[in-house]
Amino acid sequence: MWESILTEWASLILRWLHVVAGIGWIGSSFYFIHLDLSLKARGDLPQGVQGEAWQVHGGGFYRIIKYLVAPAAMPDELTWFKWEAYTTWLSGFALMVVVYYLNAELFLVDKSVLDLTPLQAGLFSFGSLVLAWLLYEAACRSGLAQYELRFALGGYLFLVGLTYAFTHVLSGRGAFNQIGAIIGTIMVANVFAVIIPNQKKIVAALLAGQPPNPQLGKASKQRSVHNNYLTLPVIVLMISNHYPLLFGTRYNWLIVAIILALGPIIRHFFNARHAGRKSPWWVWGVAGAGMAAVLLLSAAGPRDIKDGSLNTSPAFAEVEEIIMSRCSMCHGAEPVWDSIVTAPRGILLDDPVHIRLNARLIGRNAVWSSAMPPGNVTEMTGEERALIAAWLAQR
Repeated sequence: MWESILTEWASLILRWLHVVAGIGWIGSSFYFIHLDLSLKARGDLPQGVQGEAWQVHGGGFYRIIKYLVAPAAMPDELTWFKWEAYTTWLSGFALMVVVYYLNAELFLVDKSVLDLTPLQAGLFSFGSLVLAWLLYEAACRSGLAQYELRFALGGYLFLVGLTYAFTHVLSGRGAFNQIGAIIGTIMVANVFAVIIPNQKKIVAALLAGQPPNPQLGKASKQRSVHNNYLTLPVIVLMISNHYPLLFGTRYNWLIVAIILALGPIIRHFFNARHAGRKSPWWVWGVAGAGMAAVLLLSAAGPRDIKDGSLNTSPAFAEVEEIIMSRCSMCHGAEPVWDSIVTAPRGILLDDPVHIRLNARLIGRNAVWSSAMPPGNVTEMTGEERALIAAWLAQR
């Protein structure tokens, strides 16, 4: 009991920290992207200044200038933006360990997809996380990133290919989390391994009375742009575990492919406005079409449902037997699953009244998606899901 309680509290605290740190990191990132794109060159600016921006907030006016490389002398005080990113990743990885690695049989493994042990799934997850980042880093350092459009298309296909592979190795929930963790790791590594070290080299050059290398700033800017366009997709992937119709359906990898495309397109709209260019209103038409495609794909149902049996008219007793045998060991007044002390989210499915009361939730999680049972640990069959679907259709 205490192990389960401590795990639950650790999950809450880490998730809270992860969200707060993520707000700080993404907020500052979006702000500086806006600031950078909105800078205007003026005739009276100091030497070496790229541009300035006037802003108003909280009743005060701010005049902000940006040096193209660095000022001639080091200022007495300098604010660094790094711990927001580091804390986001550290708390996120710790949360991944607590939720996905320690409960791999529920959230990372789906034996109907691939029969992995929890250890195998954990090693695969961690190994692919490191390997994907190394491949991205190698591509950037090879000079491929200089060809922006080709690099973006190659990176997109790389992430979509990884997603397809993950959905055929891990559970749907685990696959979505894994691709989100990879993108998040790439983003934080950009800050840790490139942006901050380059800034430190520029500071060191200033302190030594030497001119900073302008290539350091360009490299940092390149990685910052990558992070900018990856931010919106990673947010959707990180919250997707709350939406079974995304991760638990037949074409879940295609849904990720659409999300990976829509995020950068939406960011393009805001980047264009920040830069003072004509607003690309076509973006919202594309975004609407993309979300409609996601809706249609999510309606395809889970991978293993048997469409041929949907025309049956089952008795409630048949449905009750399935729910009792596949779901009530967790969703009962006294759960019998080792790591669960109380019914998840307080949802009880251990008698006819509760089953009827939660019919829509059952449909969303176990019929129109395969999110439940988690990892299909109780081995609910496609025929059983179809039978419940037929019962729901006749209610």
